[in-house]
Order: sequence, then structure tokens, then C-alpha cells
Amino acid sequence: MTQTAQSAVSSFVILQIGERRLALPAEIVAELAPPVRVHAFPHDTPSILGVIVRRGHIVPVYDAASALGAFASSAQRFFLIARRRFGKAREFGAIPVNGDCELTTGELQPPAADRPSCVSGMLQCGAEAIEVFDLDALMSSGSATEPPESAEARQ
Repeated sequence: MTQTAQSAVSSFVILQIGERRLALPAEIVAELAPPVRVHAFPHDTPSILGVIVRRGHIVPVYDAASALGAFASSAQRFFLIARRRFGKAREFGAIPVNGDCELTTGELQPPAADRPSCVSGMLQCGAEAIEVFDLDALMSSGSATEPPESAEARQ
């Protein structure tokens, strides 16, 4: 395989959220954690369901099912803990997953024009086309790093 072909192929974790199978880039997945109690508290961030405590850290739990228009299943099997970096800071986020996960490789294709903004591309896995979810877009929509003009507009 040539260097160009190798750089186009990436690893992805395929998971199930609600009724949908989705993919995430494998490099952002930190771990799969068993289901634990989600601590809910008063807040005004619609993309956050609450928080869990994992390895001594408070980790926000994001509502990926609603962002994707998927039916949220109560049969949660585990949390997928993902990481993102911005500058020198690091942040973890969790999403509830209700099905099995698998690791695959493939080329990221551009998303269809009618896909939600949290879909960054498509992954061809055999005969199935699987949406690649941009978890960073979901995490950013609920983070404290929103632009100042957005915060002022809400007041």
C-alpha cells in the first residue's frame, strides 16, 4: 500500500445509539465504561443529560441520540468516553451507547448535503453506508467555550 493510500484509510469505532449505527474516529475514543448513574442537575444546556464520575473526573454526558434525531433507548449497555483537545486543555465527554461496538477501517467520504451538522462524513462498511458522527460538534454545542456573542444574545 502506498503512503497516500495509507493516509486515506483510518480506524473507526462503529456503535449503536438508539436505533442507528454510527461511527466515530477511533483516535478520540478513550474507553468504554459500564453504565453508572447519571447525575442530573439544573442547567440550561440541552445537549447535556447530566454527568458521571469516571476515574476521579466529572464527565459530562451528551445527548447524541437527540442530536441525530434518533430514538433514545433505555437499554443502555455502556458509555463511550471520548476525548478532545483544544490547545493544551483536554476534555472528556460521554455518550450513552445501547448496542455492540466494533472496530473497522475505511476511507471517510463526504457527507450527503441533507445530513445534520453533527455528521462529518460517511464510511462504507461492506454494503452498509454508516454516518461518521462529529462528537466534537456536539461537545462544543454544550461547552463553556461558546463565543461571547452567543452568551450575550441569551441575556
